[in-house]
Amino acid sequence: MARRKKEVEEVNQPLADNVHIQGAGTVKDERIVETLKENFMPYAMSVIISRAIPEIDGFKPSHRKLLYTMYNMGLLSGGTIKSANIVGRTMQLNPHGDASIYETMIRLSRGNESLLYPYVESKGNFGKAYSKNMMYAASRYTEAKLAPISKELFEDINKNTVDFVDNYDNTMKEPVLLPVTFPSILCNVTTGIAVGMASSIASFNLKELCDTTISLIKNPDHEISETLLAPDFVGGGYVIYNKEELERIYSTGRGSVKVRSKYTYDKKYNCIDITEIPPTTTSEAIIDKIVELVKGNKVKELSDIRDETDLKGLRITLDLKRGTDPDKLMAKLYKMTPLEDTFSCNFNVLIGGNPKVMGVGEILGEWIKFRLECVRRRTQFTLDKKAERLHLLQGLEKILLDIDKAIKIIRETDAEADVVPNLMIGFGIDKVQAEFVAEIKLRHLNREYILKRTKDIENLIKEIAELEGILASRNKLKKIIVKELEAVSAKYAGERKTQILYEIEEFDTASEPEVPDYPVTLFISKEGYLNKIRTANLRMSGEQKVKEGDVIERVYECSNKDELLVFTDRAQVYKAKVDDFADSKASQLGTFVATKLEMEPGEKTIYICVIKEYKGYMIFAFENGKVAKVDIASYQTKTNRKKLLKAYSAKVPLAAIEYIPEDTELVLCSTNGRMLLLNTGAITSKTTKDTIGVSVMTQKKNHKLESMHHYQEGEFEKEWRFRTKNLPAAGAVPGPADNSAQLTF
Repeated sequence: MARRKKEVEEVNQPLADNVHIQGAGTVKDERIVETLKENFMPYAMSVIISRAIPEIDGFKPSHRKLLYTMYNMGLLSGGTIKSANIVGRTMQLNPHGDASIYETMIRLSRGNESLLYPYVESKGNFGKAYSKNMMYAASRYTEAKLAPISKELFEDINKNTVDFVDNYDNTMKEPVLLPVTFPSILCNVTTGIAVGMASSIASFNLKELCDTTISLIKNPDHEISETLLAPDFVGGGYVIYNKEELERIYSTGRGSVKVRSKYTYDKKYNCIDITEIPPTTTSEAIIDKIVELVKGNKVKELSDIRDETDLKGLRITLDLKRGTDPDKLMAKLYKMTPLEDTFSCNFNVLIGGNPKVMGVGEILGEWIKFRLECVRRRTQFTLDKKAERLHLLQGLEKILLDIDKAIKIIRETDAEADVVPNLMIGFGIDKVQAEFVAEIKLRHLNREYILKRTKDIENLIKEIAELEGILASRNKLKKIIVKELEAVSAKYAGERKTQILYEIEEFDTASEPEVPDYPVTLFISKEGYLNKIRTANLRMSGEQKVKEGDVIERVYECSNKDELLVFTDRAQVYKAKVDDFADSKASQLGTFVATKLEMEPGEKTIYICVIKEYKGYMIFAFENGKVAKVDIASYQTKTNRKKLLKAYSAKVPLAAIEYIPEDTELVLCSTNGRMLLLNTGAITSKTTKDTIGVSVMTQKKNHKLESMHHYQEGEFEKEWRFRTKNLPAAGAVPGPADNSAQLTF
């Protein structure tokens, strides 16, 4: 005991300073390629094969393990049971945690509305796929069972139709694939992201899919688009028909499908109810985008938006302003929001353990091969069982021809172990037949029993001949599959949920809604505030309110339909419409332009002009005495661009800006006190916005051009003194008789 205590103490002692772990801190050179092969590639292959990509039966391993567990629990019939019970039992096959298993069940359930043909009947709150906020309840509160269509997933699974393998701890067997009797791979939306690849499979209507598969079985050259019209989604809505794109999806497995929401207009309440949306979005995403557009003044036809989704289903309500055309508004929202979205197709399926992107025709071809093998194995299994039964009955037949002899052999045999060998010798039958005969009860040794068994032999011979005929004929195997597909289609297929739009009215972004036309007055302050007041209301308005230290710098009388060009100190111009600014009152400060136009941090407004039409010029006066004349048409854009870079030259500090509808006379003022009267017609206009201009007013050392304003008649006593025939010129110093009040900018 003392020795043991000493050993424990030695073990618990910390390592001495001079004791090192062998190899610790050593840098080992390895080829990156080899490291990836040894460490990363096995992980990547595991994700591709065992998690993210579906196989030809339409399921990922997690789906298959859950459904097979429910099948073994007898949930194809009877009532629902607690989801927690199902999840716990599934962990015998899928040891990745109860949360992931329950989320798998949620997606497969009818209540969640993720699948066009759900495999799980649900009871309780299973959430909704179209809403992030409608979360599912915990597994202890909900109940589930297999949906009736799930019977088609397990048909004859116990007849050697598919292979079985050991589960993760070798205590159970599970199927490698499910012997589905219909092409489930294309019946429901399946998405998955693996390592370096992904899969996104659209869902199709079961009737169309079965009809297409039957047609391909009968004629491999069948035109798929004749029977498979377009994808069909659980959320309904409309598929916008594009023949070329659908043909590409059908042939290559890649492409995209546009899905549009469905709405109704309630004339009584002047509102739009959106009841079906694309599968790639949620009601919250749609509402957030519409709210963003309303705040950005891009959608002005709405007075309110509400999410009225309840137990009856999805409903987003849009309250319209009076006079709004609902169809035109929806055409606009389709273009600008997820109310119309794209489902990207990437039909990546595991075939024999290898991922492969295939078109619809190729996938159905692979499914037909898979199903043919299932039917062949099932037929062979049935044949083997019947052949085994026939073999036993043929042995029994020999015994029944002379029952007295059989009884005599058994009675005269001393040892029980010798009964079977003696019967084998006495009647010329094998051991299996003799064992079967030896187990027959005495009550069965009568005429009725003998006649029935003899008749069974005749029936078995006929059935075996039929089964052998099926196995020998590929066409007969195909006919069986066709009958099964017809039965599935008749029993489970319904009408399309997603309707097809062959002709649509596209919204032209250039055709914006009519902007109300009425006169307004704009008050622009020095610090960059803009206040828009209806001119008709100015009589009742008091003095214009401004912040302390701020002053009104410009006043424009214009139309609500006019446009604004807002120049900033960073040589940029922002474009806006007068209508973008809300009507205000004189008692309010107005709108801070920099915030409204989302200018860069620290960027300041230096000049705002009103444009009725893009005619005229922008005049830029620089401190070095140069002046640039830019055609206003250079700022016109075909698209609704909100910001233009290089709005003027930034090489020399800017002294003043002025918009002129036509050539006019301007007065340039220098810090040396001189003034120059310039007719803008003397300067050639440029289309390049950031032109450096031409020399107009010469500047002496340490002086610069500081301002510019429109010339008013009578401003100078002798105006000829300030004019010049040649440019550049120095200008003249105003005299006492000149109107100094006009000298301010």
